[in-house]
Amino acid sequence: MKILIGDDHLLFREGLRRLLEQLHGDAIFVEAGTFDEVLQQCRVGGGFDVVLMDLHMPNWPGFDGLREVQSLQPGVPVVVISASEALNDIRGALDHGATGYIPKSSSVKVMMGALNLVFSGGIYVPPGALTAATAASDAAPRRGRLDGADRSAYGLTQRQREVLDCLRAGKSNKQIAYELGLSEGTVKIHVTAIFKSLGVKNRTQAVIAAAAMAS
Repeated sequence: MKILIGDDHLLFREGLRRLLEQLHGDAIFVEAGTFDEVLQQCRVGGGFDVVLMDLHMPNWPGFDGLREVQSLQPGVPVVVISASEALNDIRGALDHGATGYIPKSSSVKVMMGALNLVFSGGIYVPPGALTAATAASDAAPRRGRLDGADRSAYGLTQRQREVLDCLRAGKSNKQIAYELGLSEGTVKIHVTAIFKSLGVKNRTQAVIAAAAMAS
């Protein structure tokens, strides 16, 4: 496994590298101290298995910078590890394609669990963000969703809830189809229906909503 760590604090990079070595002892680590260095490594450093990077590092252009990294490393998970726990930063990162957001204040146990989830194809979202999402959801109009016992299900069918559980696990449509014994076309129909029921536009937003439902 080849991992790119982008952070302007040397001590944090060293600490994160040592933590990652406990998960993947044979991993190759490449480090960058500025956003420009992150881009340079993405251009010339070959393919990475995951990119871990901070927000607001030197040369940081804003959340569009995440899109730049993704364009240089197509299909590679880009995970934000940041001191900021502001909901706007978390939402901004996820809405711009980040496959996880891990606060630097997380305990070693939480950090390792979050990294394991990301490495297995899932999406990690801080519990605080889920709490805020739940509060916002409760304060917003339900747009015709069911009340009472079915309210937590957002009007989803049992099959759609199964598909949603697979989305939370980071599975592709092909994997979901195989696991549930469906065609990929049917999975796509379910995914579209889930997005509509939850009032979201993409998988990341669906995962946040699903976690809020479960809390």
